Amino acid sequence: MQINIRVYGILINANKEVLVSDEYIRGLYVTKFPGGGLEVGEGTIDCLKREFREETGLDVKVGKHFYTTDFFQISGFNTQFQIISIYYLVHCTDISSLKINEEPFQFPENIVLDSNTQAEVFRFVPLHIINSSMFKLPIDKVVVDQLITQNL
Repeated sequence: MQINIRVYGILINANKEVLVSDEYIRGLYVTKFPGGGLEVGEGTIDCLKREFREETGLDVKVGKHFYTTDFFQISGFNTQFQIISIYYLVHCTDISSLKINEEPFQFPENIVLDSNTQAEVFRFVPLHIINSSMFKLPIDKVVVDQLITQNL
């Protein structure tokens, strides 16, 4: 078994809404936090900045560490990998370039969703209504529960 390290950002705007990514990956609809895999030779903060830039086009400032996986979790996409996820609070002064959807999984019409297609769109979810059932990945569910209890 190999270890896969993932790094995610929690971006909360002035309206107390958190940015989420709605993705179609390998035939599954997944709501998650923006971020992704750590590459060899890369630190976690540089990884998160790169992933945010690649996924959203935004340059973020990485703030306080929020959570690191503290339990054993097998990847939902490849059972040969143990997942360790690291979450940071992130800040961005200008999000005007990011296309935001109102509803989950509002993919552009030109995307034909089949098991080989990947798609990603973004939306903000108010912190007062967010709950772990909105998320697919087990580690994200833990993070959402912590967001709720910490009342950010």
